[in-house]
Amino acid sequence: MVVLNRIYTRTGDDGTTALGTGERRPKYDLRVSAYGTVDETNAAIGVVRLHLAHARSLDAMLGLIQNDLFDLGADLAVPQREGKAERLRLLASQVERLENDIDMLNAPLADLTSFVLPGGTPAAAHLHVARTICRRAERIMVELAAQPDEPVSDAGIQYMNRLSDFLFVASRSQNDNGAGDVLWVPGQNR
Repeated sequence: MVVLNRIYTRTGDDGTTALGTGERRPKYDLRVSAYGTVDETNAAIGVVRLHLAHARSLDAMLGLIQNDLFDLGADLAVPQREGKAERLRLLASQVERLENDIDMLNAPLADLTSFVLPGGTPAAAHLHVARTICRRAERIMVELAAQPDEPVSDAGIQYMNRLSDFLFVASRSQNDNGAGDVLWVPGQNR
């Protein structure tokens, strides 16, 4: 259980922060950047949800995703080390749920004939912003996983990869199931 009765601690004033293990790392550390960018993704999804009064099903999916992103942040904040007690980890079942939601949202969409320019409805535009932040988080997680002795769960990386797909499909759903998408026209302004 998390208890937050004091918001400022002054322990980060020296430019470091504590992982869930108690280990202190510089605030520019790749692991801190990874879970910070996951948190940024979560905040962007929170903004999307402000525009979904008409789309309760999608709003509910995004609520589950926001909780999953906190799970992922906890996963990243406590690096898995051999012989250490198991902590909260993202599960393959969370990735599978996301894949099922993608398939459900994608089924009624108009076929794509080109890349989609970010925009359309406010919800769709914010979903595209969340998607690009999600992709950045994924890239940082992959870079972190490539470092020696910096474990990152496979399920966590898979989740972020699927989440960016989910956010793309969700954006199209909010653009009248793709009918309102603005498509890229290569060389249009030459």
